[in-house]
Amino acid sequence: MGKIIAIANQKGGVGKTTTSVNLAASLGVLEKKVLLIDADPQANASSGLGIDVETVEIGTYQILEHSNTPKEAVITCSAPNVDVIPAHIDLVAIEIELVDKENREYMLKKALESVKDEYDYIIIDCAPSLGLLTLNALTAADSVVIPIQCEYFALEGLGKLLNTIKSIQKIHNPELDIEGLLLTMYDSRLRLSNQVVEEVQKHFNDMVFETIIQRNVKLSEAPSFGESIINYDATSKGATNYLHLAQEIIKKNIQ
Repeated sequence: MGKIIAIANQKGGVGKTTTSVNLAASLGVLEKKVLLIDADPQANASSGLGIDVETVEIGTYQILEHSNTPKEAVITCSAPNVDVIPAHIDLVAIEIELVDKENREYMLKKALESVKDEYDYIIIDCAPSLGLLTLNALTAADSVVIPIQCEYFALEGLGKLLNTIKSIQKIHNPELDIEGLLLTMYDSRLRLSNQVVEEVQKHFNDMVFETIIQRNVKLSEAPSFGESIINYDATSKGATNYLHLAQEIIKKNIQ
């Protein structure tokens, strides 16, 4: 039975897509079978793994509409053991199209029932908003990873996201768990980075992953080559960080 993990934060630029792509690739390298779902109309997770998003005919849009099955949407990518359900800019329209549908929050959950058993982990890269797309992802997920960048406004908006998660737990998905808060873009030379780490760890204790994702040039370069950090430079700090994160998640989920 696969575990569905949503990577969510309504703030942009916190490392959601970087985390989705590289966590999926790291789990794949650790011999887990992974499905990465791109649920962001910007489709960066798809292009970050070398998929030409202009040529995508079946993707997240079609599985949310239930016009195609997840199996029909799956593309294999350069990362070992990782399948991708890609996104396309047409995903922007799905919020409007689903608005009148009955059980509109459960479209993704329903679609994934047919493939959940075929993967060890299903990772959903969410859009930087708390709209219907993210709501579908959180309703379908077993847990959520919240990336937080080590910068001044790090905790701004976190309360709002945690409230959204609470109301989803209450109304749509009582099983939804917080997998952990992930500190990203950490620069040990900056006092501010260290203050943010201290503050987040003080407030949230055990909810914070031990792994901290450091600022790393290679991490920023990898997507422009359509590769995960593991494929692009397995010896880089970024690759080491994401492999540690994958190991931490696997350890946490050993039944």
